[in-house]
Amino acid sequence: MELTLLGTGAPGGLPRPSCPCAACATARGPWARAATALLVDDALLLDLTPGAVFAAARAGHSLGAVRQVLLTHPHDGPAVELPATLPPAGRVPDGQVLTLISGHRVRAVPMDAPGTGYEVASPDGERLLYLPPGAAPAGLDGRPERPYDLVVCDVVGRPDAVARLRGVGAVGPATEVIAVHLDHDAPPGAALERRLAAAGARAVPDGTTLVVGEYPVVPDVPRRVLVTGGARSGKSLEAERRLETFPEVVYVATGGRRGGDPEWAARVGLHRERRPGAWRTEETCEVAELLGADGPPLLVDCLSLWLTDAMDRVDAWEDVRWRHGGEEALRARVAELVGAVRGTRRQVVLVTNEVGAGVVPATPAGRRFRDELGRLNAAVAAECEEVLLVVAGQAVVLRG
Repeated sequence: MELTLLGTGAPGGLPRPSCPCAACATARGPWARAATALLVDDALLLDLTPGAVFAAARAGHSLGAVRQVLLTHPHDGPAVELPATLPPAGRVPDGQVLTLISGHRVRAVPMDAPGTGYEVASPDGERLLYLPPGAAPAGLDGRPERPYDLVVCDVVGRPDAVARLRGVGAVGPATEVIAVHLDHDAPPGAALERRLAAAGARAVPDGTTLVVGEYPVVPDVPRRVLVTGGARSGKSLEAERRLETFPEVVYVATGGRRGGDPEWAARVGLHRERRPGAWRTEETCEVAELLGADGPPLLVDCLSLWLTDAMDRVDAWEDVRWRHGGEEALRARVAELVGAVRGTRRQVVLVTNEVGAGVVPATPAGRRFRDELGRLNAAVAAECEEVLLVVAGQAVVLRG
């Protein structure tokens, strides 16, 4: 089964007409995207968009053999003129199956937002799933016999759709996931590629033809990632985005609770509201123990608070205690954590603070913490396949 993406953008296209934002200003050449439309084996057109005939011609295809045009979502813009050669466009009621004269079987999948998803099976048995913008499957009954060969959906706008599909086995390790409906809220260029790769997905230029069922180029998701940055740099959000397409995640909060501190409680509350509801929270500094156990991906936030706890435990803040056993005790605890990062079988994203680029702390204890956190960050980074530095909300790749 061949799938040609006539467009990969949001319904309004990218760049949006008359939009002055930075994303639209840089959406030129291969980054410009028409509204998403899919051509399957030259016989089935999923979504009718302006200029579909010319888009197909540019991709080396014709719409002359199309036998069915199906729409996935309401069209809010100006009416699209239907080319004379195409049959009338329509939608299949949720749950019903349509068999085309070409031998393709199309099943309508209900969504949790206005629109209809379509599962398409070729005469040879390859299966693809196409979801409308801003939507995720509303009901997934049991585990499928096997994962889809290809899923085309709004990965940036609805990462939880991929998480739901992964949770029931509809997206497996060999499933190719293609991001479409890309709008100006998606980061441009390499930043988009990096975010999608973390989800095991990728974006392709308009006009790309994919062979469904062919051995896919599935992006390698790094097992260990360290995200560092200054205060309010956006590092925690960057870390959370890297795991938002996974159905289960354990969020390891190393800060714990601080009774009588409403400002800290407000910070914790904001983090919890931002995280998917399916994530489980563990408030602990026993990170090495979690890394050594089997289970879903871990998000550890953050190593600087973990180090604060570790220094508290060995009383490393006092000079006398530091010289008489505190330093050795802290080194042993850090070595245990670094060894656990090296040996873990789980996917893990660790967050830390970047220190040492500002004012020198005024106290010996403050300077000691700065130095030890710098050493800890370097040791953990050496064990990670990918290291990111977040500055002003922008992630800079240091490794990977």
